[in-house]
Amino acid sequence: MIRIISKDKAVENIGDGMTVMIGGFLGTGTPEGLVDAIVAKGIKDLIVIGNDTGFPDRGIGKLVVSRQTKKVIVSHIGTNPETGRQMNAGEMEVELVPQGTLAERIRAGGAGLGGVLTPTGIGTIVEDGKQKVTVDGREFLLEKPLKADVALLRADVADKAGNLLYRRSSRNFNPLMAMAAETVIVAANKIVEIGEIDPDQVMTPGIFVDMIVQGGE
Repeated sequence: MIRIISKDKAVENIGDGMTVMIGGFLGTGTPEGLVDAIVAKGIKDLIVIGNDTGFPDRGIGKLVVSRQTKKVIVSHIGTNPETGRQMNAGEMEVELVPQGTLAERIRAGGAGLGGVLTPTGIGTIVEDGKQKVTVDGREFLLEKPLKADVALLRADVADKAGNLLYRRSSRNFNPLMAMAAETVIVAANKIVEIGEIDPDQVMTPGIFVDMIVQGGE
């Protein structure tokens, strides 16, 4: 049963030390209101998985600046100087993952796979500490799946069954993350009745969604 709740009620499902996936690409497709609610509540020691750490005042970056993250798993950090500063000072762990590999690791987590094989990173520091597998004479890295306790997503439209429609590039990592977390909370710009979204337009089926918050920002 999908619950439509406030953002403050939604973040009651997040506790210290949890692993949280947050959708978005440089803040586009990120549920900013839910991030703000986490900041306000003071939840700490989070492991955050996302494409990037946004900017100091946007997206995941707000959690970094407020020092509520103990580790981030992202594809790049260049737009948020505070992430780099905390990483270099040893104040926060940063795991950098090539963007395509990050997407595939999240997809593997949602699909119940044991990992994915990729040539990306062979011969670089990316391969340090990872298992190599040879297939038909070619080496691949075994990249393990990523899962989370909670995923925080943003949709343009959600119906009351939890079916989701994203707007253009704001889709990015959101559909993958919807499949890879135990609890999925969606901030939707608009909530409509069941049946108002054409089935052919559904991008994330409601079976993956647990809670909806009115308002994408």
